[in-house]
Amino acid sequence: MVTTVPNKILMLHGAKDLRLETRSIQSPLPNEVQVAVHSTGICGSDLHYYSDFRNGAFAVLAPLCLGHESAGTVTSIGSSVTTLSVGDRVALEVGMACGTCELCRGGRYNICEEMLFKSSAKTSPHADGTLAELVNHPADLCHSIPKNITFDQAALIEPLSVSIHGVNRSQAPPGGKTLIFGAGAIGLLTAAVLRAQDMSEVVVADIDSARLTIAKDLGLATKTFLIPQAPMKTEIDEVLKDAQDLAAKIAETAGVRGFDRVYECTGVPSCVQTGIYASKPGGKIVLIGMGRAVQTLPLGAAALREVDIIGVFRYANTYPTAIKLISSGKLPRIHELVTHKRSLDKAEEAFILAKNGRDEKGNVVLKVVIEA
Repeated sequence: MVTTVPNKILMLHGAKDLRLETRSIQSPLPNEVQVAVHSTGICGSDLHYYSDFRNGAFAVLAPLCLGHESAGTVTSIGSSVTTLSVGDRVALEVGMACGTCELCRGGRYNICEEMLFKSSAKTSPHADGTLAELVNHPADLCHSIPKNITFDQAALIEPLSVSIHGVNRSQAPPGGKTLIFGAGAIGLLTAAVLRAQDMSEVVVADIDSARLTIAKDLGLATKTFLIPQAPMKTEIDEVLKDAQDLAAKIAETAGVRGFDRVYECTGVPSCVQTGIYASKPGGKIVLIGMGRAVQTLPLGAAALREVDIIGVFRYANTYPTAIKLISSGKLPRIHELVTHKRSLDKAEEAFILAKNGRDEKGNVVLKVVIEA
């Protein structure tokens, strides 16, 4: 029998127009479970939707519930669900692929052309996200989490999966020398994964000295590099010369002639350019950050040295690895990446915090978690 209960849900009606509403939610379908959401991290895509009512090419066409980095407790189960029980603690993987196409059958469901991703405006009608008290979700995309993982840690499983997928795609050699551009949450989680794999060098570069201090204090970087802020240049020859010079300075600071793997976690064109130059011959640069659709890159420098440029989009088959990594204790201070928390009724404050990057005391904001 289908029943409905009232459910508080955070809806975005326009740019910076968040409204906490009460709507009815039905009992889960046979293949679904209903989850009481505890913690949801704010992602960069959430911020784009909040600020602009669009994320790149994806414009919001109707009110949309944001949020997809979530964990909670199962409160009811559909009639055909046998893998989960009421009371189980789960992390939600919110990308719902078709499961039948060639990509899905080959394990690359993250780039399925029929993917329906909660909180994204890519498809219409949109699939609402997880910033709500209750959500219904396919049981096979709800991953059980052990008791030694807190809900705050569990809210990091989704972005950690992005980092794991990027590192997996890179096939980093054992004991390799690695460089990461960006000391935000994704960059630091990527550093954490590389440290757990015992890379000999994990160098983190950023324009924010406070973020680099966090990377060092948390033991996520063997070395850090503060990227100097300089006036923007328009002549492409000058732009690429600056990128080449910066790559040389980073390599000199790290005491290497080039990096086996470079992980670009900012999307900033100058970082992609510098990353290509910083890669050693035969190296790889992995594009984890989402940048402009069109960029100018030194492809000749990549081709002549056989530097592979690897794209990364979300993740596939990485949640079990992320859960195991956190549970094993190999990422002992990962919870410290959650720097700020707010309740669902203070969600607007949470989004402003995440957008500003600093709180009222001037402290760095890395990951903001909303608790329902």
